[in-house]
Amino acid sequence: MPLPTIMMRRSRGEDYQSAAARLQISSIGVAVLIVCIGVSVPLSGYLNNPVPAIVGVPIGLYCLFAIRVADQWQKAAVLRLGRYTGLRGPGVFMIIPVIDEISQYVDQRVRVTAVKAESALTRDTVPVNVDAIVFWLVWNAEKSILEVMDFDNAITMSAQTALRESIGRHDLAQMITEREMLGKELQRILDEKTNPWGITVQSVEIRDVHIPQALEDAMSRQAQAERERQARIILGTAETEISTKFAEASTVYINNPVALHLRAMNMLYEAIKEKGSMVIVPSSAVETMGLGGMLGTASLASQHKQ
Repeated sequence: MPLPTIMMRRSRGEDYQSAAARLQISSIGVAVLIVCIGVSVPLSGYLNNPVPAIVGVPIGLYCLFAIRVADQWQKAAVLRLGRYTGLRGPGVFMIIPVIDEISQYVDQRVRVTAVKAESALTRDTVPVNVDAIVFWLVWNAEKSILEVMDFDNAITMSAQTALRESIGRHDLAQMITEREMLGKELQRILDEKTNPWGITVQSVEIRDVHIPQALEDAMSRQAQAERERQARIILGTAETEISTKFAEASTVYINNPVALHLRAMNMLYEAIKEKGSMVIVPSSAVETMGLGGMLGTASLASQHKQ
């Protein structure tokens, strides 16, 4: 859509909003009009005199357009013959119809604006789509009305521009892992720009960072390969430590045959302690450990029991 068309539509929207603010009628004004008509017209009929109706109905119409109400969170900007006279509200206030007009009702509550940066390039040239939320409020309604034509759109456009600039200054890894830091940076940039307008940006939160599907798959494979590499390194480190301990044990066993025999007997016991297990031991190992006589004695003892 061409830029002039966008600006024209915004201008029309602002005109409609301003006209709605000028024509806004309060329920109190309607009630006063009804009371004036309800009292003056019957009184004129009762007195058979049109003066009460002639006086009461215009007073009711005057109150209808003169009495305005601003909610607790609103401020109303009043213009008198085009010149700014001040803010009114919250609560009930009066204006002079025709001479005074309400330019705008300003909501001073915290507002939320969603911004999006599509296909923005990071510092390492990765296209990303970033969604963010801006929390802001109008702390000086007078400045926001007199110095900014449409501060809602100004906040949105400024946030989108600042978001794109911040994306270009950071790598993809930083944007994914350091969202809070990125949000604080955006909040600082926007607050410096909007404070002269009477608007403060309280916080900016990064909701999501979307990357292309192909890049996401590649990053997943890279992470899996990195985990496999770390697993192999851990396994190799464990093997090295085990071999070192075996080497230390061999220096103890080489000068102590009794300790070696005890270790061999312990290993043999661990192997045959389960029921139904069978262990084949070389004869040289039996002779070395001196197990021949012991095994024969155990065999004879088992035959006597049977």
